[in-house]
Amino acid sequence: MTAVETASERAQRAARPKLLPARLRAALPRTRLLTTLTAASLFALWWLAAHYAWVNPLFLPSPKAVWDAFVRTATVGYQGSLLHEHLIASLYRVLAGYALACLVGIPLGIVMGLSRDVKAVFDPVIEFYRPLPPLALYTLIVMWLGIGDASKVAILFLAALPPLTISSMHAAASVDPRYVKAAKSLGANSRQLFRHVFLPACMPGICTGMRISLGFTYTVLVAAEIVAATAGLGWMIWDASKFLLGDIVIMGLFVLAFTGMALDFLIRLAERALTPWRFR
Repeated sequence: MTAVETASERAQRAARPKLLPARLRAALPRTRLLTTLTAASLFALWWLAAHYAWVNPLFLPSPKAVWDAFVRTATVGYQGSLLHEHLIASLYRVLAGYALACLVGIPLGIVMGLSRDVKAVFDPVIEFYRPLPPLALYTLIVMWLGIGDASKVAILFLAALPPLTISSMHAAASVDPRYVKAAKSLGANSRQLFRHVFLPACMPGICTGMRISLGFTYTVLVAAEIVAATAGLGWMIWDASKFLLGDIVIMGLFVLAFTGMALDFLIRLAERALTPWRFR
């Protein structure tokens, strides 16, 4: 192979889109088609079940009824609050608890992965409360912090913390020691080791933990908003279920799902920006 051919091949590789690996790029149209067909099939099944009354409309409203509920809640409101106000209230609680968990869990997990002494101190605490049901913890947190947003943010923080801490810990502990030795042989100090070796090597595991943690946070949101809330998507779904308002319930679930998907998409974009070498 000549130098000219090598340079030409490098130029061709540089011109290719690098967001996804080659095999995944080739399969992308097919996967998109399958995804679209799956969504269309589920929507058609829902429409048929509602149109032919296979299920009581009280429990499974039609797509049109759900859309009408969306428009009505967005323009008129539900229980005194418009849809975007419910959404903002829930996003504030979710993002506040999630951001606090990221600020605490990621550094703590990295330090636990690098230090056995730190792991010996904090690992039993996390492993003790990690299996506990959020509602069981929530009753205690409400006793301590009251029924305001502080208790809701606290339970979301506790739900998001273990996945972030554990994934960061394992990512830091699994850094290849050859990279560390190579950096030290080149004269890297502790700060340079952390910035240029440990942190880049940990980022894939941290990003995976962030996505898992976001799912846990959303799972606990409805439970967090049940107690003494007057706004929020979780509270709206819970309140509507008490009056058998299936259209409001399903509409709220759709809004929750699409909001969670949007946040997960933002995390994946950040992952591509922080770990570009994984997508070349």
